[in-house]
Amino acid sequence: MIIPQFYIDDIIRNAIKEDINYIDVSTVFVIPETQTGTARFISKADGVVCGLEIAMRVFQLLDDTFTYEAWFKDGDEVKKGDQIAVFSGKTACLLQGERTALNLLQHLSGIATATNACVKAVEGTKASIAETRKTLPGLRALQKYAVTCGGGRNHRYNLSDAAMLKDNHIDAGGGIANTVAILRQKLGHTVKIEVETRNMDEVAQAVQAGADIIMLDNMSCEQMKEACAFIDGRAVTEASGNVTLENIRKVAETGVDIISLGALTHSVKAFDISMRIDK
Repeated sequence: MIIPQFYIDDIIRNAIKEDINYIDVSTVFVIPETQTGTARFISKADGVVCGLEIAMRVFQLLDDTFTYEAWFKDGDEVKKGDQIAVFSGKTACLLQGERTALNLLQHLSGIATATNACVKAVEGTKASIAETRKTLPGLRALQKYAVTCGGGRNHRYNLSDAAMLKDNHIDAGGGIANTVAILRQKLGHTVKIEVETRNMDEVAQAVQAGADIIMLDNMSCEQMKEACAFIDGRAVTEASGNVTLENIRKVAETGVDIISLGALTHSVKAFDISMRIDK
C-alpha cells in the first residue's frame, strides 16, 4: 500500500465504531470467544480488485490471531467465481468485521473496475483517465488510490495542490487574464494553474494568459477538437463534464490529454464480492 497505515487505520476504526457501537448483539451471545473459523472472499463479477489489504486490516485490528492468504493483489483483474483470499481467526471477529471489510473492498473495487473500463475504452489515444475532487468525505485518498489501481491517474488531491480557476473564480476575479496574472505574482513556482473554459473565446484568453492546463468544460466533441487544434501543445488539455463510458472514446479522439470523470468516485457501483465462512 502507498497510503500510510495510520491513515487507513483511522478510517477503519471509525467505521468499526460506527457499526459495532459498543456490542454486536448478533454475535457475542451466540459465538464463543474461543471459537475459530475460516472465511473466503469470492468474486461475483468480472472486474478489478482493490482494497484487499485494507479489508484484511479490518480483521487484524479486531483479532491479533488473524491470518490470511491472498491469490490476487490490488489492480489485478478477477473473474466471476474467483476465490480472492482465504483467512482465519476468531469466528466472532470475522463476523464483526465482515460488513466493514466488504464495504471498503466492494467500493474501492468498484472504482478500480469503472476506471479500468474507461482506460480500456480510450486505448490507442493519448488521453489518460482521471477522477475529480467529487469524493466521499474522509475517503478521498482511498478512492484516488483505487483510480490508480484501475489504470487511471490522479487529479489534484486538494485545493493546495494546484490552482484551478473555475467559472466563479474567473467571474469574481475580473476575468481570465486578470485572475491568472494575480496568481502568477503570488504562487510558488511549483504550483500549476488550470483554467476552466466554456467556449473558444475563453480558450484563447487562457492560452494568452499562459495557463498550464486548460479545461474544456461541457463542450461538444467538435468544440473540443477545435480547441485542441488551437491550443496546439501550448497547454495541457482536460475534457470534463457529461463524459460517459458510451461517449468517452469520441472525447478521447478529439486530442485531449486528460479526461476527468467525477462519476468514478461520487456515484460508482460497488463491485460484487461475497464473504463465505466455512461450515
